[in-house]
Amino acid sequence: MKDINIIKVNFKGGIIPPADLYNILTAAAKSRLLYVRFGLRQQLLLDVEIEELDGIITELENLGVNFNLSNEEYPNIMSSYPAGEVFIHDTWLTENIYKEILQSFSYQPELKINLSDNNQSFTPMLTGNINWVASPGEIDYWYLFIRFPKTNIVYEWKDVINTKDLAGISLQIEEIILQNRQKFYDNANADGDELYEIVNTAQFNTHAADAPLVLAPFNLPYYEGLNRYGDKYWLGIYRRDELFSIKFLLEVCMLCINTGIKQLCSTPWKTIIIKGIKENNRGAWNDLLDKYQINIRHAANELNFQVEDNSLRALQLKHHLVKYLNDDDTRTFGVCIGIKTRRKSEVFCSILVRRRPMIRIGKWGFLHVYDILCAKDYNPNERTDFIYSRDNPKFVLSEQLRRAVLSYYYHFQVQQEDPSINSWE
Repeated sequence: MKDINIIKVNFKGGIIPPADLYNILTAAAKSRLLYVRFGLRQQLLLDVEIEELDGIITELENLGVNFNLSNEEYPNIMSSYPAGEVFIHDTWLTENIYKEILQSFSYQPELKINLSDNNQSFTPMLTGNINWVASPGEIDYWYLFIRFPKTNIVYEWKDVINTKDLAGISLQIEEIILQNRQKFYDNANADGDELYEIVNTAQFNTHAADAPLVLAPFNLPYYEGLNRYGDKYWLGIYRRDELFSIKFLLEVCMLCINTGIKQLCSTPWKTIIIKGIKENNRGAWNDLLDKYQINIRHAANELNFQVEDNSLRALQLKHHLVKYLNDDDTRTFGVCIGIKTRRKSEVFCSILVRRRPMIRIGKWGFLHVYDILCAKDYNPNERTDFIYSRDNPKFVLSEQLRRAVLSYYYHFQVQQEDPSINSWE
């Protein structure tokens, strides 16, 4: 078995300058890599054999690229920037504001930070530890949700914070949490009010929130294909095996540069989006897709899955479940299905398939079964609300998942008829 190391390159907010990506891909090609991947937190992932590791590290260091080697020491800052203009409309959160915020993070966060527009469901709002959600009614102010590390505890901050102060407060909160790990890190009794009292916001522009933020209902858009918006086009590219050819991406970068596109975007769906394609350049993009035989019309019930990073087992399980849903012609519009095979990993989903051992000895697990869990109101931005089915052997899992998807639609049908009724009761 090959000894593989995973190099993770962070692009803040999923915004990738094509020239920077071109240089990184060229360095990867020198180390005999043929493919790269994108991660749930919008990073670029390079799978490097041990024999090639020193060479590619030297190349990346010479380029001045910050990267993590087989760890999550500095997780990427996630943002809903890729959804801007194409999935998000009528918002004060512009492209320039995103970039100003991301540039203001002059340090490398050790906790996960999410920046989200409030009126979208394409990118997760609360999968970070420090989650900023733009105010729907007050320009330049943000709601804050703390999800304490290694827990499911979510605390809504009492104040809204000005755009210019997001980085400063994030740094202070991170330092307090990391300096008080016994209170706030991997502690099921972490107290948000206690953290709130410790943080000194006197130097920042904040004021009390008028009311708790109501999170937008979830509805996953179709994020693939060459699609028109306004007088331009956006292109979404998904790969079934999560692998993007380096040769293909090098040509993507050059086409972006040659046609004046200043960035491409990585998404939490392990895909890329290129925005701002002009009508007279549409043919060139189609030609590039033809050249590399890139399919951009996959079935919706395949695009609806979120799978852990770096998990071949989870990816194989996804293919197994997708085949069953396809064969049954099951409708999955709007639902997000997650697969989790590791403890305390974070997956954004309406319905979660969780693999777990019935017997555990140390770090080893035996006799694995599967549970199906559902988020509150099937909104992935909420926490797990109930277990739909537990202790399933693999041979019944596909049918149990199909029934859980049916319960998703039944829930909303019942809610329309009588909002006071929970469909699972």
